[in-house]
Order: sequence, then structure tokens, then C-alpha cells
Amino acid sequence: MKLAQNQKTYVPAETDLKKKWFLVDVKDQTLGIIATKIARVLRGKDKLFFTPQHDCGDYVVVINAAQIRLAHNKMETKTYHWHTGYGAGLRTRTAREQMAIEPEKILYDAVWGMLPRNKLRRMMMKKLRIFPGAEHGHLPQAPAPLLLSSGGGKATRLRARPVASQ
Repeated sequence: MKLAQNQKTYVPAETDLKKKWFLVDVKDQTLGIIATKIARVLRGKDKLFFTPQHDCGDYVVVINAAQIRLAHNKMETKTYHWHTGYGAGLRTRTAREQMAIEPEKILYDAVWGMLPRNKLRRMMMKKLRIFPGAEHGHLPQAPAPLLLSSGGGKATRLRARPVASQ
């Protein structure tokens, strides 16, 4: 099967891959819903020139990660495991314990698990900045607030809107 001259796959150039900065406030938001939307922006799936083999996503700055909530009783039942590397070194924490020690790690792990398992995953995660409080050090980048529309299902979309000045 031959393709016509005008039937070629568009591959974006580096000049087309302009990265934007977005600010997400996750205060009182559910972990899984927010993590999927952040992973979508990091991957760049909302862009017209999305290609799976390129890192075409944007930067995301997350604030108030210490005030994120988990659905149902997952604060007590969800566990985080890691191994120290020594014999009998398997360690386990509940989500409540993890939230008290390192709250940004909960959101980081959730987004990490939602990105594709390939070489681009680490590059995409470098564009995610998570802060437990409301202060962040990315004011010079002027991140646009990423407002999450209410509703559910497939109709829920991410929209970047300018904040009304006061």
C-alpha cells in the first residue's frame, strides 16, 4: 500500500514544543482525580500536536499537597512499601503516616503510576513540582492557574483560565 505525497505523519519540531507553566491548587481535592489530570498535562495529551514518542507536556506546580484528601477510608487502608536494601528491610507506612512525614510523596507516587513505563516517564516527572504549603518558588515563571472544571466522567476537562485581578 502506497501513501500519497500529502499523507505523511506530522512530527512536531522543537520550536512547536513550547512548554507552559501551570499552577494547581489541590486543597480538598481527591487524590486519584487530580493525579490523572496532572498526568494528562505532563504528558501533553491535551495538545493538538501530541505524539507519544515526544515529551510535549507542560510544567505543573502543585501547591497545598498536605491538604489533599483520599477517597473513603484509604488514609488507614492504603499502604506504601519500600525496601531499604538490607535483610528484612521491607518497610511499610499507611497513607496517614506518609501524609504526616512527607505529604508530597503521596501525589508524586500517584502521578508516577499514571505515566507510561518508558524512558520519557522520568523526563515528564522532572516537570512536576509539588509543595506541601501554599508558597512556591516559581513566581518568575508566572504559572497560569489550571482550573479543574466540576463534573465527572469524560466531560471533565482541564482549562487554563486567567485569574481575575482584584
